[in-house]
Amino acid sequence: MSLTIKPKNKCRWDLLSLGEVMLRLDPGEGRVHTARNFQVWEGGGEYNVARGLRRCFGMDTSIVTALADNSVGRLVQDLIYQGGVDQSHIKWVDFDGVGRGVRNGLNFTERGFGLRAALGCSDRGHTAVSQLKAGDIDWERIFGDEGVRWFHTGGIFCALSETTPQVAQEAMIAARKHGSVVSYDLNYRASLWKDIGGPAKARTVNRELAPLIDVMLGNEEDFTAALGFQVPGLELNRQHSKLDPDNFQKMIERAVQEFPNFQVVATTLRQARTATLNDWGAICFAEREFYQAPTRDNLEILDRIGGGDSFASGLIFGLLEGKGPQWAVDCGAAHGALAMTTPGDTTMVTLSEVEKVMKGGTARVDR
Repeated sequence: MSLTIKPKNKCRWDLLSLGEVMLRLDPGEGRVHTARNFQVWEGGGEYNVARGLRRCFGMDTSIVTALADNSVGRLVQDLIYQGGVDQSHIKWVDFDGVGRGVRNGLNFTERGFGLRAALGCSDRGHTAVSQLKAGDIDWERIFGDEGVRWFHTGGIFCALSETTPQVAQEAMIAARKHGSVVSYDLNYRASLWKDIGGPAKARTVNRELAPLIDVMLGNEEDFTAALGFQVPGLELNRQHSKLDPDNFQKMIERAVQEFPNFQVVATTLRQARTATLNDWGAICFAEREFYQAPTRDNLEILDRIGGGDSFASGLIFGLLEGKGPQWAVDCGAAHGALAMTTPGDTTMVTLSEVEKVMKGGTARVDR
């Protein structure tokens, strides 16, 4: 069974994302706890996909989110402008002056180097987007009147509060009603689930939403922690220098067997030798077949944050364009690899650069 994708001429948006957009403070080569200067970026798991599709692949995308109306929120807005993602569905919330009732999320993240792993420290409690409730967004207008080819959200948004899974569910139901493809990135974050029930709660939430999803994304840890799939060999696999795609295929087969509505399941294959040297690949199940992108051994990483989101945007681009699962997974893997060669959560590469890497192009200077 293949995806049925609505034609562009009937939809305003190629993709609509639902999720939080935070301000990332990046100490560059330094550490968060000793930094004196930070560079700022915008980022968020669901937003990064919309931005990648717009900035690299030239598609029309929009974000449903909420921001506190203060200088930090307006800085995030300015950064979103640079990425080209439409802002007409941002909900602006009055700021009380000090953030007792509502605030914007901050994400302090250092890149890591060698044996020192990347490290994130989020400050995102009581954010505007976490307070969204069912009924706050006019999904009928978005999916019915404006038209959306592809809707994307994920496990980060759904971990923000008790109400955000209800918002995601409401959006998914409306999307399916109007024929939009629904994708979901499990994106399990232990820090978000820790005080609200841990992996057990994550599994309850994600398994309730799973029957509404057409395209499920995530890595092997996401499928284990967020959906409860235990596949022998996956834990041992992380200790090996080589990735074993067979284990991932078993995991995906389990997922599709339990949730036959999954028309596409895709996962990145990453082995972190060090923070700056990773083996990187991807695998995709679609049309009842497995498709694998070439594994890139010893890929040099500058900033790993957002690599999975860039994989997702490349994969979705290929599927939206009808280029087939093999091309799509190759595009996603190449885009994710390139995105991790630049700082920040979001892509800085072009489609021509992605296509060059897909064809096996080298890093010789272009001039």
